[in-house]
Amino acid sequence: MPKETMTPRERWLAVLRHEKPDRVPMDYWATGEATQKLMKYLGCSDVWEMYRRLHIDPVITVQPKYIGPPIKPGFDMYGCGYKNVDYGTGVYRECVYHPLAKYNSIEEIEKNYTWPTADWFDFSVIPEQIKGKEMYPIRGGGSEPFLVYKNLRGMEQAYMDLVLNPDLVHYCLDKLFDFCYEYTLRIYEQIPGKVMITYVAEDFGSQEDLLISPEMIREFFIPRMKRMIDLAHQAGAFVFFHSDGAIRKIIPDMIEAGIDVLNPVQWRCKGMDREELKREFGDKIVFHGAVDNQYTLAFGTVEEVREEVIYNIEVLGRDGGYILAPCHNIQPISPPENIVAMYETGYEHGWCS
Repeated sequence: MPKETMTPRERWLAVLRHEKPDRVPMDYWATGEATQKLMKYLGCSDVWEMYRRLHIDPVITVQPKYIGPPIKPGFDMYGCGYKNVDYGTGVYRECVYHPLAKYNSIEEIEKNYTWPTADWFDFSVIPEQIKGKEMYPIRGGGSEPFLVYKNLRGMEQAYMDLVLNPDLVHYCLDKLFDFCYEYTLRIYEQIPGKVMITYVAEDFGSQEDLLISPEMIREFFIPRMKRMIDLAHQAGAFVFFHSDGAIRKIIPDMIEAGIDVLNPVQWRCKGMDREELKREFGDKIVFHGAVDNQYTLAFGTVEEVREEVIYNIEVLGRDGGYILAPCHNIQPISPPENIVAMYETGYEHGWCS
């Protein structure tokens, strides 16, 4: 086996710059239940031992400390209420109370609702969070406001608003993006030049097509996302764009807006063929993910996992530009043997000659 010559940070940075790393970087996304199950299978006492065992190149996330108004148990700072929903093999926190659902106008919201601000956070704690972790890629800041908007209004109403109440959507997205911009800027100011990755995300895709028309994405989202993208680039960070599903139609627009990384590459979705994506966009963006957890990791055989990892490295990793990771959070239903096979195969076949 070849010898590693790069730290995880250097390895990620080489790929992000479209340069040749010593090997393909490998990232880890999973639910807490899946991680506990994997650590028990490996006999690891903590996640860092697991990372070392599987040659994972983890990302360190920095964030400020909340010091704003008291938050009631079960709620978040936006006033959204949650409950834990057990789906059999794990638990997800689902939004069940939508504080803006009862309002029908901008005037009502302005009169009755208080928007969070970056002043509700203490950013001075951030430098301490990266001490001793300088060898790893650092993630900080970013945005995913429509996810918040859906919680504020309720999912069905949020999508209807795009057609029936566009002025309200524009107003709320401006508030949410403004918060994200200031929040992210203050993170950058605490550790200048240290943040490598900033997430600028929105889930635009279903299994078959976009959830929102390209025209609406261009109207409501891309100009605001570009503002976040430009801020990240000004700070020297690379922009990691996350959107699940069949998003082929909007990828050129996102590249034009300035994204650097496309995640999660759900190749089982319509129009997301890996060979075609690499051929069309491989010289412009880095691919992150692409190990399927709808079937392969959850229900496939170890050999199917190995074959998929090798294919991803050969196709998406051709001439560089690929970070190996699951398509989304690994679920507890995924056998530990499959997860181990993903990383062991990535380590075995990911070396760059």
